[in-house]
Amino acid sequence: MNGWSHWLVLRPLALALLPLALLPWFVSARRVSDWPWLGGVPSDPGSAWLDRLLRLLASTAIVALVLALAGPALHGQQIERISTGARVALVIDRSGSMNSTFAGRAPDGGEESKASAARRLLKDFVARREHDRVGIVAFSTSPMFVLPMTDRREAVLAAIDAIDQPGLAYTDVARGLAMAFDLFDRRDPAAPQAIVLVSDGAAVIDRRVQEKLRAAFASRALHLYWLFLRTERSGGLFDLPADPSDDTPQRMPERHLHRFFQSLGVPYRAFEADNATELAAAVAAIDQAERGEVRWFEAVPQRDLSAYAFAVAALACALLAAAKAAEVRIGPPLPEPPR
Repeated sequence: MNGWSHWLVLRPLALALLPLALLPWFVSARRVSDWPWLGGVPSDPGSAWLDRLLRLLASTAIVALVLALAGPALHGQQIERISTGARVALVIDRSGSMNSTFAGRAPDGGEESKASAARRLLKDFVARREHDRVGIVAFSTSPMFVLPMTDRREAVLAAIDAIDQPGLAYTDVARGLAMAFDLFDRRDPAAPQAIVLVSDGAAVIDRRVQEKLRAAFASRALHLYWLFLRTERSGGLFDLPADPSDDTPQRMPERHLHRFFQSLGVPYRAFEADNATELAAAVAAIDQAERGEVRWFEAVPQRDLSAYAFAVAALACALLAAAKAAEVRIGPPLPEPPR
C-alpha cells in the first residue's frame, strides 16, 4: 500500500460536521466594546493578524475534534523484514529413559533429568533467537506432531515445556525424523534450515525407511544435528566395538545411526553430551552455526490515531482559553441591563 491507501476512517459520518470549522470566520466570541465607530482609529495590522490567528485556532480546534470523532487510523499491515536466524525443526525424544538423569537413575533432590536439562537449554536457545521459525516433533513409540513451524516464541516455549511430561518406552527415531520434513514450507527457501535431533538413544532403522530418509534429505538443503544425551555406562556414538562381531545395528544402534547420518551427504554434526554442561556447549555451537539471512513478516496491527487529533484540539482550546483570559475591555463601563 502507498500514500493514502494506508489510511482509513472508522466513523466517516462524523466528517459531515467539518463545515462547522467555518463558524469562527463569521461569529466572534470577543467581548463587545462600547465604541460607536472605529473609522477614525488608525488601522492596526498587529490586531488584524491576531484576530486571524484566533479564528484560525478556533477552526483548528473544531477540525481536530471532528477528526477525533471520525476516528482516523492506519491499516494493519504485514511488513517484510530481513534479519538473522534459521528455520529449525526440533525432533525430541520422549522415551521413558529421558526422565532419568545422565547417571541413569531417577532424579533425586536437585538433580535434573535429561528431559529437564534439554527443555531448559532449548528454551534458552529459542529465547536468544528472536527471528527463528521453529517447529517441533516428539517421538517415542510413535511420532507426535507438536507444533508447526512458527515464529510465535510463546507457543514454541510452551511446546518445549510439554516435553518434560513422562514419556513412553520406545525410541522411533526414523518416523520422528520423517515427520520433521513436514514442518518445512516453501517460504524463504534461501534461509538456513536445520533439523536438531535430541535423543538419549537410537534404534535400528529399516532399510526401506533408510532409503526414504535418504531421499528426503537429498530433496532439501538443510543441516542435521544430533544432540545425543549419553547415559552413564551406555553406548556412545563414537565407541568402537571390542569384538568386530559386535559391530551391528542391533548391538550398537547409536554408532550405526551416527554412521547412517554421516552417509546422507548433508552437513551433519553430532554432539555427545555426558552432562548438562556439555549439552549447553553443544546447543551454543548450534546457535553460532545456524545464523543466516532470513526474511520474515512483522504483523503491524491497525493503529487508531484519534488520540493525536484530541491532543491537537486540546492544545488549540487551551490557547483560545488563554487568549480569552488575557482579553481587556477598552472604553467606559457598559450600562446595566434594565430590570
